[in-house]
Amino acid sequence: MEFKAALDNLRREFAEVEKSLSDPAVIGNQNQFRQLSIRHAELQPVIETYDAYLQAETQRDEAAEMLAEADGDEMREYLESERDEAEATLARLQEQLTRMLVPRDPADSKNAVVEIRAGTGGDEAALFAGDLCSMYTRYAELKGYKTALLDATESEMGGYKEVVFSVEGAGVYGALRHESGVHRVQRVPETESQGRIHTSAATVAVLPEVEEVEFELDPGELEIVTFRAGGPGGQHMQKNDTAVRITHKPTGVSVSCTNERSQRQNREKALKILRGKLYEAQRRKQQEEIAATRKSQIGSGDRSEKIRTYNFPQDRLTDHRIGLTMHNLPAILAGEIDTLIDALAEAYYQDLLAQAAEAQATQ
Repeated sequence: MEFKAALDNLRREFAEVEKSLSDPAVIGNQNQFRQLSIRHAELQPVIETYDAYLQAETQRDEAAEMLAEADGDEMREYLESERDEAEATLARLQEQLTRMLVPRDPADSKNAVVEIRAGTGGDEAALFAGDLCSMYTRYAELKGYKTALLDATESEMGGYKEVVFSVEGAGVYGALRHESGVHRVQRVPETESQGRIHTSAATVAVLPEVEEVEFELDPGELEIVTFRAGGPGGQHMQKNDTAVRITHKPTGVSVSCTNERSQRQNREKALKILRGKLYEAQRRKQQEEIAATRKSQIGSGDRSEKIRTYNFPQDRLTDHRIGLTMHNLPAILAGEIDTLIDALAEAYYQDLLAQAAEAQATQ
């Protein structure tokens, strides 16, 4: 049975990983130990579920064997109940294991960097970008994730022209990756005296946080510029060139980091973001070569390139990719987006499952 053969292979891998994690040579190699620890954490729930599946299978077979030899209605009724319960457990666990066996993106377990930029709509778009930033940071707080502001350009009316922040926690990138795209808002701005509804947009890009060992940058391809970070003035005004902008010359991709107080810290964080951008671009190119329908993370910020609409007059959110409609925008913007995150993850899983079935059919 292919299903069980795949799980038996994972069991062997799990045993090898556990053995390696107790090897002094591995313990002394931080990068290798970290990678193996991540793999161990990924495999452990699969193996535990498989163990429960095998136990239920044994219970079903034993009940069926005893039922064939049972005398008396009461005993037969009891054994039939035991068998049926084990069958139901097997069906449930098989569904869980099937999901677990669908190939996952290794980047899903990584931390994330979130970039939000105001698009079409001027000051109202900047205010909406601020709302999105607040939504994601509050969501992170509710999930126990850690956030850190990396770079921000505020608008005169409030909100952000651009804001970049990191999110740290188990499976953060996998949870937030589907937020990438153009978000559209329809509402009456506070400055609108006629009560007219305006439509604005902001782009969101979610990047995996990539370590140097995973994606190496050629120093000769980098242009590094330092400058003085802006601040509120007074004693907090930066008097040294602590802010850093790094440009990858072959691609023109540029990253700035201004929020840390030392040039070294800003440089390290900017390099991490740059690696994430280039790593994601490389992954996206590979995926597009495999599946021509794969689209890039974000568009130009035009209203027509939307993945989601936040309609305030009707208190409605619509995710156009999966046709999901939700209400209670105040709660959503307060970070209560688990239902949305889960629905997008489920749609993504179903797509992966369909791709796997298609690939198997063509073999």
